[in-house]
Parts: sequence; C-alpha cells; structure tokens
Amino acid sequence: MTNRPSFLWGASTSAFQIEGAAHLDGRADSIWDVYLHVPGRIKTNDTAGTACDHYHRFAEDVALMRNLGLNAYRFSTAWPRLLPQGRGAANEAGLAFYDRLIDTLLAAEIEPWLCLYHWDLPQALEALGGWQNRDIAGWFADYAALVARRYGDRVKRFATFNEPCVFTLFGYGLGWHAPGIADKAALHKAIHHVNLSHGRAVDVLRRDVAGASIGAIHNRQPCYPCTSSPADAAAALRLAAYWNDAFPVPQAFASYPPELLDAISPYIAPGDMAQIARPVDWFGLNHYSPHYVRDGTNLIGASFGPAPETVPRSTIGWPVVPEAFRDTLLDIHQRFHLPIYVLENGTAANDVIDASGHIQDDDRTSYLKAYTAAMEQAIRAGADVRGYFVWSLLDNFEWGAGYSQRFGIVYVDHATQRRIPKASARWYAEMIAARRALAHAAEPHKWTESG
Repeated sequence: MTNRPSFLWGASTSAFQIEGAAHLDGRADSIWDVYLHVPGRIKTNDTAGTACDHYHRFAEDVALMRNLGLNAYRFSTAWPRLLPQGRGAANEAGLAFYDRLIDTLLAAEIEPWLCLYHWDLPQALEALGGWQNRDIAGWFADYAALVARRYGDRVKRFATFNEPCVFTLFGYGLGWHAPGIADKAALHKAIHHVNLSHGRAVDVLRRDVAGASIGAIHNRQPCYPCTSSPADAAAALRLAAYWNDAFPVPQAFASYPPELLDAISPYIAPGDMAQIARPVDWFGLNHYSPHYVRDGTNLIGASFGPAPETVPRSTIGWPVVPEAFRDTLLDIHQRFHLPIYVLENGTAANDVIDASGHIQDDDRTSYLKAYTAAMEQAIRAGADVRGYFVWSLLDNFEWGAGYSQRFGIVYVDHATQRRIPKASARWYAEMIAARRALAHAAEPHKWTESG
C-alpha cells in the first residue's frame, strides 16, 4: 500500500517547460525553440525563453518540494544544454547546472529521477534528419554516456524517454508538435529509431552507472470507440496500437504490435529487436484520462472524439475517469510484470488568486483524491505500484497551449516568477504526511522493499 516506508511521493517537471535560460550559458536551440516561433502553433504566441526561470530559481523550487514532504523529483536534462550541437563537444556550463540541481536535491533528502529525453531534440540534429535518421541511436547513446558518467555517482534512477508515443505521433505523424511533420514514413522511422535509441541507452546506463535503476516513461490511456460502429471500434484499436503499444511492447517482448509491423518492417535491421528489448527495472506510467476515438481520415485512420455526455470533464475538457487509471495499472501489472511508478498524473484547473492571496483549486484536489484512491484500489488488487509523482510541481509552459493551462500544484506568476502553493499542494503535503505516519506506526520489519 502507499503507506509503505519505501513508497515514493514526488512531483515531475521537464527541462523545456520550466528552465528558461533558453540562450544562456551555451544552450542551443531545440526543435521546440524553433517550432514555437511558427505563427499559430502556440496559443497566445507564448514562448518558453524564460518559462519558470527554474535555471536561476532551482534552489527555491527544491525548498518548495522539501516543504511539501516530497522524497523524489523527476526532471529531465536538456540535450541542447549539455550538447549544443547534439553531439561532439559538451557544454560545461550546462553540465554544472545539473550538478547544482542534483546536489541541492540530495541535500534536501529528495531522490533525483533523471529523464534523458523530454521532447527537446537539438535543432542541429533535426537538421540531420532527427528521429528519422538511424544514426540518432548512436548520438543518443553518446548523450546517455555523458549524463551517466557525469551524474551516475549521485543519480541512480534513470528514464530513457518520456512519452515517446506522444512526441512521435504528434511530431511526425499528425504535425501538431515539433518538428511539425505529418508523414507516414517519418512517423514509422521515428518510432523504430526511438525504440532503438532506448535499447542503446539502457546498455550505456548499465555499463556506466553502478546500481542503476532504469526504465522508460509511457503514456497509456484506454482507447474507447466514440460509438458502437465497427469503424469507430477499428479506429480505437488502431490508435491503441500507436498510443499504448508501439513502445512498451517491443521494449518488453522484442516485437511490434501486429497493427504496426508491416509499416515499420522496412526500417528494422538484423539484431534491432534484441537491441530494443533490453531488460529494465520498472515501468513508468503517465496517465490522465481515457481517449474516445472515432474513425478518421488522417494517416493513422483514427481521430480523438468527444467523451459521452455522462462522463465528467476537467476545465480543459479532458475526461475524468478514475476507474480507467485503476484498470490501466492492473493491465500493466498483468502484461509487463514490472514494478510501476506513476510518473505523471494531474489536471489543469482555472486557478485564480483570491483576495487573501490563496488559490483554492478544489477541482484539482478532487481529481487527485479520486485518482490516488483509484491507485490504492489497483494496489489492493495486486498491482505492484511503488511511487506516485504529480504533474506538475509548477505551472509551466504546456507545449501548444503555452501558459493557458495550469497543471501545477504551485502557482507561478509568470510576470514576476512568484511561487504560491495552491490548496492542492497543501492537500498533497498533508496526505503524504498522513501516509508516512501510518508507515512509521507499522512494524518496520514488515516493509523491506527497496522501492
């Protein structure tokens, strides 16, 4: 249960969404730095040049985490900050930033969880074909080696990728995210080369980090047909193959889902599948809501549709279905037989500072209560869940939505960079403290898991 002493309570962020300092201390452009300047791509034309200014305010943010009682923090390193050209000479100023962050986390008794890639591919590599170029597996392995050798004395938890299904489908298939490509061959090349890069990085991390604990972070959402029509049912299966199975299935079982195999086969070389399916230590899950799917005319033949009118929705229109979270956790447990860490879960809300200076985000608190209760149900039913990380610590740059969607449990005034913990942050801190109190009251010898 979540009152085990080894259970991790954390928060997650990503480099591009919070760091800012986009052109300071040697950092070069990522594909998102370029994409967000394309007219019409970002709501209200927001940019991430400053974002939450975490690059300069990380100590303040770590203090917030400590005050909340978090014992783990998942962040990403920015590839273009560490290797401005994506390969070749490393940037010492960028490397030193993460030294400072990691050391500050450890001093606060917060375990660092380092994700190598959260969507910010160096633009210099995109100019060489990016994820469509098979050589990227070697470039990514070299990047992983740099990170492992620099931080592996202090960091033991590593994720290779965050949500590869999203950045490949939206970035190379549907054209909604950077680099804005909508091409069937580009999508399937990217899927395979990301998988190959994952396997190469796992090997590097095993080699270079003593005691490394390695996984990947997958976004998994049940895909329900919008109607009872056969066309919508088939579309839901197609989307599920891309969204849920294109990455964890080959990484676990050395084979692609049947729905994708013919399209990806031209890019598979001898030995690739064994390289992809390297053993990992845990399954990282990001989950928000189910998808409702209808037949579509796009290149995957599936479109996102509306949820039934009876399904509650968040302020940004996402379905709120806690039982889908429970069922997803149980499905992962039964299919992949790995410890599970929930590395993103949360919701956006209409957060307003009241006259007393507080943010009473009751919708977010209700969501978190319902979803952590659903996680408890899954654990009682046998799912081996060992940690929960809320998305997100801070209101940040939410990709195409810019700053119009606030997912943080800490409010950020982006004009002044003032941080204000919301009511949901207080609830999260109180819930964590209560679970820890239960754990301390239990007999210690009953809980011997390392987590």
